[in-house]
Amino acid sequence: MSHEFELTHDIELDATPEQVWEAIATGPGIDSWFMGRNEVEPREGGAGSMTMPGFTAKSTVTVWEPNHRFAYRGEPAEDGAFMAFEYLIEAREGSATALRLVHSGILTGDWEDQYDALRKGNPLYLRSLALYLKHFPGRTAVPVAAFGPHQPDQDTAWAAVVAALGLSKDIREGDEVRYTFDGRQVTGVVDTVVEPGFLGVRTGDALLRFVGGGGMIMTGHHVFADVDQAAAEQAWGEWLTAALA
Repeated sequence: MSHEFELTHDIELDATPEQVWEAIATGPGIDSWFMGRNEVEPREGGAGSMTMPGFTAKSTVTVWEPNHRFAYRGEPAEDGAFMAFEYLIEAREGSATALRLVHSGILTGDWEDQYDALRKGNPLYLRSLALYLKHFPGRTAVPVAAFGPHQPDQDTAWAAVVAALGLSKDIREGDEVRYTFDGRQVTGVVDTVVEPGFLGVRTGDALLRFVGGGGMIMTGHHVFADVDQAAAEQAWGEWLTAALA
């Protein structure tokens, strides 16, 4: 069973159209707020890719209008499922920019759950984009994806990560975060929380994202420092293993 879908999301960003373009239409820019390690060939018809642990999703640039409009379409799966993304950029007064994301495609199988995840997840990624442009302008990040051991349920996984970050059960945006990583003390602030599936923490050199469901927690971090991706993913995997022990 397949289902055609289209989702539209709007956000106003504290950045110029040129800064927004660099963030949404270049590999290093996308690495700094979205998922995985990304590459974009800068032209209509250009090749794109997003690499996550265990797979690479390929795409083709369908619209390339610098500082105005960018779109790409993923390669369809054997069952016909695919996703397409279109970004529309419009300058506002001052240095603000309005951005519209149109996310469309075809979902197959248990499409209702997939659709619900996209409907809820897209605004979280756009929030990460806004935080990136506000707090780390002109910088690019190393994406860090690591997985923790599976837990009996999501509440157990969530509680363990929350405790490891030095947070109380009743988390609110703006709460201070204190944790130990790789032998050093780190402080930060909660910037996004959707219990029990998404927790965002901003530190002086990173946007940390803990994402999960069904007893699983993984990282979708963006580290604005000179770190080795493989070493960072191993270290965060060890951190999650210890936190969920």
